[in-house]
Amino acid sequence: MRLPSYLPDADGTQPPNDSPAYRSTALRHPNRPLHVLPQRLTEVTGPLFGDDRVGPGDNDMTQWFGGEAVGQRIVVHGRVVDSGGRAVPNALIEVWQANAAGRYRHVVDQWPAPLDPHFAGAGRVVTDAEGYYRFTTVKPGAYPWRNHLNAWRPAHIHFSLFGLAFTQRLVTQMYFPDDPLFFQDPIFNSVPDEKARARLVSAYDHDATIDHWALGFRWDIVLRGREQTPFESEPDDE
Repeated sequence: MRLPSYLPDADGTQPPNDSPAYRSTALRHPNRPLHVLPQRLTEVTGPLFGDDRVGPGDNDMTQWFGGEAVGQRIVVHGRVVDSGGRAVPNALIEVWQANAAGRYRHVVDQWPAPLDPHFAGAGRVVTDAEGYYRFTTVKPGAYPWRNHLNAWRPAHIHFSLFGLAFTQRLVTQMYFPDDPLFFQDPIFNSVPDEKARARLVSAYDHDATIDHWALGFRWDIVLRGREQTPFESEPDDE
């Protein structure tokens, strides 16, 4: 059995490990050259993820603890595809985000915005046979952080994608169109290539918008190739 090899990313399409404007990367990135290990059979076989990992209502983040979350309801949907545009089925997608006021349900988040008792801030879904996913949530609010003077994160949703095995994981962020905070966000701007950065931004989708209920946004995720979505991953060619 021949296992797939790692492919190098196109120049400028992925954020570097060390992004000085994003101050905490100085504490996170490796200081020595990386050694890419060859894939082995155990890395592409298990443990496996499937539909049993997703429970009823996991794709609806607007209902939690007996009530309805506060904020603008949105439907986020799209397809996960490979470099040839082929669907990637059975991929486990986990998402997490701040609430409509810009606060995470996490003990470390001390931003004095209100916590929503009916918004847990996390969900999951598995792509179908066509690589399609869909979940309902509320649009997250912007929030301040201490990276630089008057620093605010644009509204965003974190995505984690698992393949068939635990080692097949990619993490990224989805943003919303025309956010006025893009210009000063070092995480968004850590992707050097302008066209690659644009692939992090969802598109308003009126066909997915539900009358008197929720706005629709589409965000397709490309795992490999020239149109690859930027991920928070290590470069493959170091």
